Amino acid sequence: MLLLPEELTKPLRSESHGDVLELTLLLGRLELRSIDRHTAELATTLGASYGLRAADAIHLATAVVAGAARFLTNNRSDFPKSITEIDVTYPEDLPDVEVEHSFV
Repeated sequence: MLLLPEELTKPLRSESHGDVLELTLLLGRLELRSIDRHTAELATTLGASYGLRAADAIHLATAVVAGAARFLTNNRSDFPKSITEIDVTYPEDLPDVEVEHSFV
């Protein structure tokens, strides 16, 4: 659920209603998960191992715990391909996908 304030706060603050609508539609297609103890503990370990900020570590841990096949991000500086717990993928690495908007 951490994704909601991360993605929607700035466009709401700047009253970018079109961006809020687009993001809300996109987020509505995702399965948002609550953070449980196991995920929080893994986030702590991943944060320490890879030097991640708390929010980034929680996103990564949530994907790992959910059994996701990949972690899709534009954030190369915080999520290098050297992360071994999950396949870190950047949008341009996806086959035959045209990316109009970039989200972390």
